[in-house]
Amino acid sequence: MLRNDQLAEWDRDNFFHPSTHLAQFARGELTHRVIKTGTNCHIEDRDGNKMLDAFAGLYCVNVGYGRQDIAAAIAAQAKELAYYHSYVGHGTEASITLSKMILDRAPANMSKVYFGQSGSDANETNVKLIWYYNNILGRTEKKKIISRWRGYHGSGLVTGSLTGLELFHKKFDLPLSQVVHTEAPYYFRRADLEQTEEQFTAHCVAELEALIEREGADTIAAFIGEPVLGTGGIVPPPAGYWPAIQKVLKKHDILLVVDEVVTGFGRLGTMFGSDHYGLEADLITIAKGLTSAYAPLSGSIVGEKMWKVLEQGTDENGPIGHGWTYSAHPIGAAAGVANLKLLDELDLIANNRDVGSYLNKTMTDALGDHPNVGEVRGEGMLCAVEFVKDRDSRTFFDAADKIGPQVATALGAHGVIARAMPQGDILGFAPPFCLTRAEADEVVEKTAKAVRTVLG
Repeated sequence: MLRNDQLAEWDRDNFFHPSTHLAQFARGELTHRVIKTGTNCHIEDRDGNKMLDAFAGLYCVNVGYGRQDIAAAIAAQAKELAYYHSYVGHGTEASITLSKMILDRAPANMSKVYFGQSGSDANETNVKLIWYYNNILGRTEKKKIISRWRGYHGSGLVTGSLTGLELFHKKFDLPLSQVVHTEAPYYFRRADLEQTEEQFTAHCVAELEALIEREGADTIAAFIGEPVLGTGGIVPPPAGYWPAIQKVLKKHDILLVVDEVVTGFGRLGTMFGSDHYGLEADLITIAKGLTSAYAPLSGSIVGEKMWKVLEQGTDENGPIGHGWTYSAHPIGAAAGVANLKLLDELDLIANNRDVGSYLNKTMTDALGDHPNVGEVRGEGMLCAVEFVKDRDSRTFFDAADKIGPQVATALGAHGVIARAMPQGDILGFAPPFCLTRAEADEVVEKTAKAVRTVLG
């Protein structure tokens, strides 16, 4: 990019971009793109290049770009009341209304919603509440959190520890000691290729039981998991996984935190991933789909069992000592109310089920037999293509070859955005729920072209 482009120069000189190779960006070796506008499933940059965004930003623009109903709700709220805090019982019409709308849609055992700004801070909140809960019950040693390798739960200190991906640990002195990890429910990458899905589930359960035995059940407070692994590879669980895991947790009195930042509000074709897999959560983490990213907002949905203990704790110790300045920010809440209304009015979850299923089927038909495609997998409006050097022996490419990023770049040259997932050569898709079958065909056709460009 030319250095006489002032905006590009300001960008390089001033802007610290997340999840970016900082040195390459500073040297001008990475693509500099300024996004200008968007409509439905497409975005357009300042140079007029139009792209079909088949990853909905970061799996978050669920209702699609350019929804004027949400923009109008944000503007109206800003004009009436741009901000007031939610401490000491304060609220706004938007935050109170959104709380009810969430609980009307959530699993029946959920009780209250605490609002934050991001999935990361929501999971930080969850861990603090878990520790508080066990302290109130006098279980002062029951504090460890079990997460899973390849899970993604945020980028903070505790949440970066919960995340089970090397990139988020390396050189950050993470994970912290209160977090321990167990086997990822990733059937394609199982060590024993002879295992059936049911046998692999039994293996995952045995690994969890062994971890609990080593650590001591009286030291373990909670287990956190995404219904479908997201950033770790877009991996649906193997057959019988969640019922078997929940049985172990109940046996050892371990709380279940279901991280629905990606799956909440329709991504799997149900309102929550918990509905899809029959999960009985004590805490549910929400963010992205709550506002379709039109404004920053997250939430921790607290189950009834935990809520009663939190109330007890404040009777014993006074007001709970947790809060963010922007908790339940009225502009974010107004965006959430408008977003959930739009989700219902346009019947986008039904469209998601239909077109998501179609996308996965057509992607499998197009690439399932390619010699360098190990697996095409997905659930709802989530799809992934995993590349291998040799499919018969399931030999993986060397990470230095960057096959996934190469395919993503080639696909971008055809005008479609997908995500090269970390820790593997995996191309991920998570389009807006308004994707049409014609647009799904375009995504598949251009993905097949990109694969042929890179792999033949």
